[in-house]
Amino acid sequence: MDIQIENLTKSYGPQIAVNNINLSVKTGEILGFLGPNGAGKSTTMKMITGYTGIQYGTIKIGGKDVGKSNEDIKKHIGYLPENNPLYLDMPIIDYLQFCGELQGLNKDNLSKRIKEMISLCGLNREKHKKIGELSKGYRQRVGLAQAMIHDPEILILDEPTTGLDPNQIIEIRKLIRDLGKEKTVILSTHILPEVEATCDRILIINKGKIVADGTAETLRKQAQGNEVLKVRIEDGDSNQIFAALQELNFTSKVDFVGREKNFFEVHSQTEKSSKRDIFNLCVKNKWVITEMNPLETKLEDIFRDLTIN
Repeated sequence: MDIQIENLTKSYGPQIAVNNINLSVKTGEILGFLGPNGAGKSTTMKMITGYTGIQYGTIKIGGKDVGKSNEDIKKHIGYLPENNPLYLDMPIIDYLQFCGELQGLNKDNLSKRIKEMISLCGLNREKHKKIGELSKGYRQRVGLAQAMIHDPEILILDEPTTGLDPNQIIEIRKLIRDLGKEKTVILSTHILPEVEATCDRILIINKGKIVADGTAETLRKQAQGNEVLKVRIEDGDSNQIFAALQELNFTSKVDFVGREKNFFEVHSQTEKSSKRDIFNLCVKNKWVITEMNPLETKLEDIFRDLTIN
């Protein structure tokens, strides 16, 4: 199911939590929702799920207005809140049965679905324990299982890998990617490598406003602008190589990165590439290129630049 958001706004007293945002998420797309604490991520997700009321604007899920068809739409949404509220005195299986019954699953389907969720979320070894006896990572898995118990078409996951160890994170990433092939997924996290490993598209929100929207590659290109190459050239005098690089047609700037090892940073002109010219220069002078790598702007740097103020 597609999600369409138009002019969405939410205030808490004088503070504007979400400020007139517009976005769309398509079926089969995993959207990474990034932003500093207090940026408006959780508030937006709560409005999409119907957990919090909409103040201004509209949210349409599968063409239906959330403000007018709230209860019907909720059946199609699985939601894992950031704080993952659980009934700690309940055994895992009893809790999942309770969640399934709340979602209206019949007994025959529910028993089968519980087994699938236990397996899918890696809870087999712990399934007979009470939730209060579990580690934080396993509690998070129980939260994921309840979000998916009714096989929803939309998954809203607020910090889904909080408390998981590295092996568990890899497993949950794979699970989310697999789910994203046929479901609409919105994933909020502070772990930026997780976004790149899991999401098809990244949206950054700051002070209630969307400040970036696109793939990781697109955001890097927008942030970096011109091509920057880190080059190591051997079998030549470093000063001679430096001077020759400066004379290339598409070069705008050359810096020494490591003079003793003949490392250079070559900046190309706007929408130009110096790779071919550097290669031809080295062939002409019988120099050897032992390294030529494009310097990519890190997602952390993009995030910081867009949200620091």
